[in-house]
Amino acid sequence: MAFETTLPGRYFYDPEIFAREQSCLFGQMWTCVGRADALPNAGDFQTAEFAGESVLIVRGRDDELRAFLNVCRHRGARLSLEPCGNTGPAIQCVYHAWSYALDGRLIGAPNIARDESLDRDNLGLVPVHLQVWEGLIWLSLADDPPPVTAQLEPALLDRFGELEKFERYGVGSLAVGKSITYEIDANWKLVVENFMECYHCAPIHPELTSLLPEFRQGTSYQGIVGQGTAFADEIDAFTLSGQGERAMLPGLLPSDARLYYGFVLWPNLFVNLLPDHVILHTLTPLGPERSRVVCDWLFTPEEIARPGFDPADTVAVFDITNRQDWDVCERTQLGMRSRAFVNGGLYVTNEQHIAGFRDLVLERLGERV
Repeated sequence: MAFETTLPGRYFYDPEIFAREQSCLFGQMWTCVGRADALPNAGDFQTAEFAGESVLIVRGRDDELRAFLNVCRHRGARLSLEPCGNTGPAIQCVYHAWSYALDGRLIGAPNIARDESLDRDNLGLVPVHLQVWEGLIWLSLADDPPPVTAQLEPALLDRFGELEKFERYGVGSLAVGKSITYEIDANWKLVVENFMECYHCAPIHPELTSLLPEFRQGTSYQGIVGQGTAFADEIDAFTLSGQGERAMLPGLLPSDARLYYGFVLWPNLFVNLLPDHVILHTLTPLGPERSRVVCDWLFTPEEIARPGFDPADTVAVFDITNRQDWDVCERTQLGMRSRAFVNGGLYVTNEQHIAGFRDLVLERLGERV
């Protein structure tokens, strides 16, 4: 069996390649940038670094979420430098006080006479396509993108063979019980590739493999339709101690009780399904050799509201796993500029499925696969 080869080293540090990825891959696909429930009230906003742009996402008076390029149409000043907050009744530029309604319309331009030729109708904020799926905000800079489901549902069918198995986890009805943000000195593709395989699990993740012993064999079921990974026989829950009595998510079946599912929704969401909670990793490329991952642990609102709710033992499993992963990603990044990796490396048998991700990158860059 011939091994598949990785991308050459320059794909993991070259600024020109990174810029093309931002434009051709992240900008043209639907990309996850956060959670809709983080913006519950009119005027609530968050900013997102996305496809080489700063994007302002805001909740309107009509309860709709909208996204705009974070740029004043007057002289190009950035409207918000803050990651989140509330705009008040309007979005106002601090430079010359041009003001925009929460739906992006220009509603105020001080000291401009009515007879001056100012085309207010065409000077609103520049919109960005936004859709909400399973409680998550997805953006696209494509001219006329298809529905976000057209991108995501085929990936779910590839993983499960049906949509119903995923849907019964009710991801969109869950709430954040804990969130941790990680900064990683590694190219985003190394982070994706690391999540996709478990060849590294035995030497790197003793805590994880004690709960999911099949991972000690280096096997990842991400590429096997419908296959989950069974819990160790001796544990009661997916916690660091192996103990716990949290109720299963309400839509699950008895057959889901002791299984873990992990998979990627391109280009930047890692999904981990467990019987009593869901873990989402949202990846943001910050530069050719820097990335950010926001990891959210999701539970039912009822579980979070329960007196004494404490997810620490559950959170610890993937927090430890994450930190172990980021360490080896950073170690790998250090080798990308070496002459030893000019032509890349290889994927062994348990990693062959990563070649599909490699090909996605090359296809989006317009390079021959």
